[in-house]
Amino acid sequence: MLEKIKPEDLSINPFTLIGKEWMLISAGTEQKYNMMTASWGALGVFWGKNVASAYIRPQRYTLEFVNEQEYYALNFFEDSYKKALAYCGAHSGRDVDKAKESGLTPVFDAKAPYFQEAKLVLICRKLHCQKLDPAGFIDPTLDGQWYPEKDYHNIFQGEIVEVLQKK
Repeated sequence: MLEKIKPEDLSINPFTLIGKEWMLISAGTEQKYNMMTASWGALGVFWGKNVASAYIRPQRYTLEFVNEQEYYALNFFEDSYKKALAYCGAHSGRDVDKAKESGLTPVFDAKAPYFQEAKLVLICRKLHCQKLDPAGFIDPTLDGQWYPEKDYHNIFQGEIVEVLQKK
């Protein structure tokens, strides 16, 4: 069962949580939603607000849902769900029902869909979005290493408006 807590009460390591354990970015409505696995993101304070940033490549189906909605969710899971996250990262919601195939249970009682099995959910209200500009690379090796297809991420800054954590 998830309970609401304040963002300031989180005691997590964002480097492990995002980079090693991964997350699902989810957005949409009960009628139509999608999620994608991500291992890039950030948590912090920006513009005087607690924020989470999400990075989504243009070809990802989830981008349509994040663009259309005011809110998105970042879902974090116990290690036992790594296979489900890998499935969600390797398949498109355009082609399969990822929730059904991964065994995850969507919940629609917040401003963005999230998953019942998550250990932590951050509901975020979009504040800003822009496409990564390759002209900003100071280290030019990053462009070739991470963007050989020139499919630059859309960067979303979202205010964390609700935190749900497993009891």
